Amino acid sequence: MSAAGAVGAAEPAGGADPADAANPAGTQSTPGASAAPGAQSAPGVSEAASARLAEALELLAEAPVVDGHNDLPWALREHCGYDLDKLDVSGDQRGVLHTDLARLRAGGVGAQFWSVYVPGRLAGDHAVSATLEQIDAVDQLLARYSSELAPALTADDMEAARAEGRIASLKGAEGGHSIDNSLATLRALHALGVRYMTLTHNENNDWADSATDTPRHGGLTPFGREVVREMNRTGMLVDLSHVAATTMRDALDTSAAPVIFSHSSSRAVCDHPRNIPDDVLERLPGNGGVAMATFVPKFILPAAVEWTARADANMRAHGLHHLATTPDAMAVHRAFEAENPRPIATPATVADHLDHMREVAGIDHIGIGGDFDGTAFTPAGLDDVAGYPNLIAELLTRGWSPADLAKLTWSNAVRVLRDAEAVARDRQSRQSPSVATIASMA
Repeated sequence: MSAAGAVGAAEPAGGADPADAANPAGTQSTPGASAAPGAQSAPGVSEAASARLAEALELLAEAPVVDGHNDLPWALREHCGYDLDKLDVSGDQRGVLHTDLARLRAGGVGAQFWSVYVPGRLAGDHAVSATLEQIDAVDQLLARYSSELAPALTADDMEAARAEGRIASLKGAEGGHSIDNSLATLRALHALGVRYMTLTHNENNDWADSATDTPRHGGLTPFGREVVREMNRTGMLVDLSHVAATTMRDALDTSAAPVIFSHSSSRAVCDHPRNIPDDVLERLPGNGGVAMATFVPKFILPAAVEWTARADANMRAHGLHHLATTPDAMAVHRAFEAENPRPIATPATVADHLDHMREVAGIDHIGIGGDFDGTAFTPAGLDDVAGYPNLIAELLTRGWSPADLAKLTWSNAVRVLRDAEAVARDRQSRQSPSVATIASMA
């Protein structure tokens, strides 16, 4: 077993994001059942692999991970109705969640964008109120665990939290439906601490096309471009994960600030619409943005794409939505898996994407966005938030330098937020808040 296999295999979490629920590529043990990295090496791990893992831990102590996307807030909503007495993440939540405080520490996480995702089935005021509930859930986490989690609104806040030994905690809204076509609502979310918004989720909205829906607008509408401009003016990062390639290109044409992909990998390595085409990656140096590779196996492992299609068809044949993660749905998945073993992703799978993304976009324009607690299954070796050292160890075997790894884990993400803040200061000195409406720009 290599260092990349030094932690246990993956299992469904209480998936926060049903969009990723049918992810095929874990194995069949307990969710988040990894040993903490830095523990005694498992039998069969070579001395060289152990040394790489130790080096990875040392590197992460200096340049911890900024992870672009974690769906713990929705998982808490689904599991316990946000009752943190019932599901206390200061304790060991392996078997239930991918995330708890001890495993964040073990994984070398120094900053986390907590997703305040709400599903596309919620629309209008219902989407807005649910997003506010998600924001409140993050605020409750930060208040309860203030010795471990530090509220962060700016790049300086991220650096200050690292100096204090706390995990910088930022918010990211997943899906433009959360603003209900209102720029005032967008500004209100920013005032409540939201520092990125993914322009769509799995479905199109009234002003942008999603990667996983039938094209409706051909990218961004005029109002969609205005949303991007107002995000630039407020200082909210434009997140292009989940959006159609046409939307990616339109957003890059429009945005004066760096964009991010909070949890997307390379389409050239795995041809899935959730991933980023090379022509878009090639534009990131000119924009200053960062593409944060995700760990979701059905987005990163080509063999898993076909497996997922068959697994989805099996779910529908049983009268279940193919994205369902209820106990009954997971039992159907398990029965299917018993006859059709899932392809297994590993840290090497993610590293293949990062190698390619680095080659195309450059070392200054890549990062990490695991999507933990937003996917039913995870790669073996990246079972939960304790697994990041296994990925860093894999990259060390491929010749990545400590300086390059520090950019990947920490400095690229901090820089992109700092640059967006600079654009916002300039725009706010010259522009008033936009009063455009979707009707006025139809």
